Amino acid sequence: MDRPLSFAWVLLVLSLSPALGADLSAEQVGEILAAASPDRPADLSGKSLENLDLSNSDFKGVNLSGANFFGAKLDGADFSGADLSGAKLDLAWIMRANFTNADLSNASLLGLVVSSGLEISLAEAPTFKGANFSGARVIARLSQFDLSGGKFNNARMGADMKNQSMGLMRTDLSGANLSGTDFSKADLGRALMRFANLTGATLVGANLSGADLSGADLTGADLTDADATEADLGGAVLIDTRGLDTIRGLQVTVKPRSARRVPKPEPSIVPLLQRDSRIFQAQDRAIDDFTFKGISACLQGRGIRRP
Repeated sequence: MDRPLSFAWVLLVLSLSPALGADLSAEQVGEILAAASPDRPADLSGKSLENLDLSNSDFKGVNLSGANFFGAKLDGADFSGADLSGAKLDLAWIMRANFTNADLSNASLLGLVVSSGLEISLAEAPTFKGANFSGARVIARLSQFDLSGGKFNNARMGADMKNQSMGLMRTDLSGANLSGTDFSKADLGRALMRFANLTGATLVGANLSGADLSGADLTGADLTDADATEADLGGAVLIDTRGLDTIRGLQVTVKPRSARRVPKPEPSIVPLLQRDSRIFQAQDRAIDDFTFKGISACLQGRGIRRP
């Protein structure tokens, strides 16, 4: 990873910026939500709510399919059980937001702002437990978050190698709780999944090419027909992992079931795996610092303020 990554995010900000304003004001949205009832739930489907400050709003069970939340401030908002299918949440601020059991199928979640600082803060972490990301396009920093039981089948979370002229933009799931998550046929190409908890996860037919799964716990996971070409599985836990004999591109020989970790990797990547984890963290903080400043400058130039 290097500094050109930050410029890539800045270009992403510019390319994703919408041309039109919001259809409603924050006050009008609040009135619609307040007037809703179990018999007449709120319906904001297809509405443009871009750049609005909707912090702490109650969207529980609301129909938000196809809604545009580009750059919106959604701190502490409750989307539990909401229909966000096909919605656009690119560059939305979602600290402490609750997406438990929300339907985010086919939604776009590019460059989500998940922390008010440069480092991930679990106190500010949004909740996605049991959320449905089927077919969604996700490029975001979701490290250490609880995504357990989620549905990511056919999700597009891999780096777009045809659009990386200024640096590699990819999803970061390092240290995340992905237990019981369904990644069937998901694109996780070059995703960061270091030390992620993937116990009992389903990765049948998933694209893991170039992904970093070093130290990940894949106990009881199903990797049948997954593509692990150039993937890093150094130190991964593979107890009772299914489908290992069907994985494409796996460059290591898997030890018997009693073995706890993948065999020692090839000498060419040993130095990488032996780096102290603090070095990784320091590098990531340096990149995040540079990236965050570039994105903040673009957002401020377009009238979007930090919380």
